[in-house]
Amino acid sequence: MDFLTSILTITIRAGTSLTIATIGEILTERSGILNLGVEGIMLMGALSAFTAVFYSHSIAIGLLVAIGVGGLLALLHAFLTTTMRANQVVSGLSITLFGTGFSSFLGQRLGPVANNFRLVGLRTERIVPLAPEWVKQIPIISAFFNQDIITYLVYILLPLAWFFLYKTRPGLWLRSVGEDPQTADAMGIDVTKTRYLYTILGGMMIALGGAHLSLSYTPGWSENITGGRGWIVIALVIFSMWNPARAVWGALLFGGINAVQFRLQASGTSIPANFLNMMPYIGTIIVLVVMTWWEALSKKVGAPAALGTSYMREDK
Repeated sequence: MDFLTSILTITIRAGTSLTIATIGEILTERSGILNLGVEGIMLMGALSAFTAVFYSHSIAIGLLVAIGVGGLLALLHAFLTTTMRANQVVSGLSITLFGTGFSSFLGQRLGPVANNFRLVGLRTERIVPLAPEWVKQIPIISAFFNQDIITYLVYILLPLAWFFLYKTRPGLWLRSVGEDPQTADAMGIDVTKTRYLYTILGGMMIALGGAHLSLSYTPGWSENITGGRGWIVIALVIFSMWNPARAVWGALLFGGINAVQFRLQASGTSIPANFLNMMPYIGTIIVLVVMTWWEALSKKVGAPAALGTSYMREDK
């Protein structure tokens, strides 16, 4: 029972950053904006959060800085794709390339002199799990509540995001912009404002997912700390069929496979470590293929009809 509780605890912890970033990307794509800059934004969020906490010794400041950096990068993407009408794929990939390279560059120059200006190998305050001692003694249940504050935030965000999208008028407006911006514009909905708002909000949540990595899941900074999780997020959006309620299952699947491979490595298994490191990504690819196949058979289309399409009122 202790083994199962331990695996479940790590699974939830590993899935937190993926879940919150996936919710952010779903909101962005529901507005019709495809953001392939997730990996770059997560990396910059992780770097900025760790750096801010290292120098300020404040978790709150670190999270706010990460959210701000994510919002700025998303604002750049919104400006390029919505105002300048740049290709959304090219813009997103540019942000990923920028975030990957710039985070690596800054990670070697923002550290203290004593560490040759490098952030790698440094330790600072981290987000610790919050749970009463009596909860930690309860098998299985303790796995859900022996978590940090960002995980608790995800518990709240998941139902709120679903309720917002499907049960509120602003959520209906958001979905209408992603499905048919011309009709939404004719109904009096400001398409440009909506796309800006949810692209920036999504970028903030994606950066918060990155901050969770460097401040909680794997405390510290290392180059490419995300390990490709930004691309996993994009796959999870498709897996969830743009529904926040389903996003958590994909994130838990990835986190679960990740937890199992860590356990296997720690136990001294004869399976090559490189193969074990591949397991979470192989699992994600298999699930994505199965979901795409199932979607084709059931003729269900989850993607917003106007996803990746620029819109200007003058085009009508």
